[in-house]
Amino acid sequence: MTDTTQPQPKTKPTYIKLAMRNMVRKGGLSLQHFFLTAIALLGFLIGLSYLTR
Repeated sequence: MTDTTQPQPKTKPTYIKLAMRNMVRKGGLSLQHFFLTAIALLGFLIGLSYLTR
């Protein structure tokens, strides 16, 4: 009996998978940058709302 299934070709990893792998490799530095960016954006929006009230 012959096996007619073809081996699956290697698929290129998606952008999300690459980003997650990179985040795991960098550890806490990635989270630190995320929170720093979030705080800066929140500060910018609060400052902008204060100036335009």
